[in-house]
Amino acid sequence: MSRLLLVIILIGVLPPINAKTENWPGWRGPRGDGSSLDTNIPVGWNLNENLVWKTALPGKGHASPIIWGDRVFVVTAIEDSEQRALLSIDRKTGRVVWQKDILKSAFERIHRLNSRASSTPVTDGNSLYLSFLAGDEMWVAAFTMDGELRWKHRPGQFSSKHGYCSSPILWKDKVIINGDHDGDAYIVALNQKNGETIWKTERPNKTRSYCTPIIRNIDGRNQMILSGSVSVASYDPDSGKQHWVIDGPTDQFVASLVYNEDLLFMTCGFPKRFMQAIDPRGFGNVTSTHIRWTTTKGCSYVPSPIAIGPYFLVVADNGVASCFVAKTGERLWMERLQGGHSASIISANGLAYFLSDRGVMTVIKPGPKFEILAENELGEATSASPAIYDGHLFLRGEEHLFCIAKNSRGI
Repeated sequence: MSRLLLVIILIGVLPPINAKTENWPGWRGPRGDGSSLDTNIPVGWNLNENLVWKTALPGKGHASPIIWGDRVFVVTAIEDSEQRALLSIDRKTGRVVWQKDILKSAFERIHRLNSRASSTPVTDGNSLYLSFLAGDEMWVAAFTMDGELRWKHRPGQFSSKHGYCSSPILWKDKVIINGDHDGDAYIVALNQKNGETIWKTERPNKTRSYCTPIIRNIDGRNQMILSGSVSVASYDPDSGKQHWVIDGPTDQFVASLVYNEDLLFMTCGFPKRFMQAIDPRGFGNVTSTHIRWTTTKGCSYVPSPIAIGPYFLVVADNGVASCFVAKTGERLWMERLQGGHSASIISANGLAYFLSDRGVMTVIKPGPKFEILAENELGEATSASPAIYDGHLFLRGEEHLFCIAKNSRGI
């Protein structure tokens, strides 16, 4: 009885465990689509009441933070030394556990809105996989969780006057990365253990794009889907063989696709902007058969969209946000948010979180009516997409990494 009483007392005093806690292991989180199962992240917040910690970051980078357990990892580019660095930060305190220089290479030419550390790393909890541009070649490397090099590999050339920001993804034993560029473009899968090439698939249109693929099993078929290089296409992630392709509708793409268990949603691009809903169950060239709806108004180029229940939401680079009925493409509203937007939308607890270049996070409830629940000021410019872990928002500004929660008493 005394032991039982002790257990009951301990249950009463211990903090509740969030059964929906997920690691944020790479670009756009655990599913690669910006969605979180977390139901406890703050909606309205301010730094006086909700800042858990704030950590200064060296250099410059637009890559998102990734989170695994008690560690947050970020990459950055140190301009005076032309070093690319990897940092490990204690998730609970914001203390920099270690910082390691991982690549020294002359800085590439970039677009004014890009950085030399824009590729978000990915981890499986055993290794960290990173990618940068080294001269005119793509550079991919694996590190231990303590920052020790496991392997490095240069899978191919990469040429783009706008710079580099291809983020790796993981599939089974493979690290897969998109090499769309203004040359002999490709997608490549490397062995996670040693970096050797498993497959490499040619991308025929030789046009720079920066879309990170998503992988889904749709009707029993594994599909790795991405837009870019004058097309939207699906591949088998095990072999690199193409399932289907849609031509165009424009040349260059940045935003990743999202999938709502029925349709794929794509937004692009340059020189013309489009949004499309696509049925992903085709074979071969499906340009004339599998596009379910298209619009050219309010499209985003850089920020990736979000799918939440029956709705599809997007924010254009100029800050104009839209909410659609996902199935039909009916636009329910179109409204302007504060400032321009580069960061991709995230979602939690049925809400959409938009982070502007000015550092304003606008929280919106999807639905027929335009309903802002909160507008939160970070006080620092932002370009990186947010991350979520266990009731906490992790926001990378130009100079700091911020951890924000419903209260600031710690983690």
